[in-house]
Amino acid sequence: MPFRDRIDAGRQLAKALASYKGQHPVILALPRGGVPVAAEIASALNAPLDLVLVRKLGAPFQPELAMGAVVDGQTPVVVRNDNIIRLADIADADFNAVRDRELAEIERRRKLYLGDRAHPVIDGHTAIIVDDGIATGATIRAALRAIRLRKPRELVLAVPVAPSDTLRQLRSEADAIVCLEDHEDFGAISLFYADFPQVSDAEVIDLLARHPVPAGR
Repeated sequence: MPFRDRIDAGRQLAKALASYKGQHPVILALPRGGVPVAAEIASALNAPLDLVLVRKLGAPFQPELAMGAVVDGQTPVVVRNDNIIRLADIADADFNAVRDRELAEIERRRKLYLGDRAHPVIDGHTAIIVDDGIATGATIRAALRAIRLRKPRELVLAVPVAPSDTLRQLRSEADAIVCLEDHEDFGAISLFYADFPQVSDAEVIDLLARHPVPAGR
């Protein structure tokens, strides 16, 4: 296995991202699985940690099949997987119903995880988006587009593992991609970890508490 667990993956990624330390980057994790990975990077780079609240939009008949994704914000960013929507003949009303349900879950998580927590400044800074791996790329693509709207100086995607084809599709969305393991024959993210339990809400809250946003950042 390339990675013992998410902490090990985060430490390996932090070494690959060491050159960004002097750029005072902002680390942005996709909860929940990306948070333990990102926390290790934030510690190593002495960088503030924040979340990108993004949710996959699963097809009504098969929730694991991504027909898009949505990211929280003043105006939520919605990314549609038009190939899946067309092939599965998903009606606009069904798509919108799933979108609204996931926006409600994003709101729940925002209140639970962040509350009145300060947010680091992204405008003009290097933003590094982190997850524990990529499968279809729908949620990562939505996250990248949402953070691009916040005008970072450089937008970096950092993940331990991803399908090679998905990475090729994401090249146009990020200024740089750091991925430790990419494979044409991929399978599932969990196959690359010896230990890959679900990350709880409590773990996310604890890790954020350990990485408060410094004043002025």
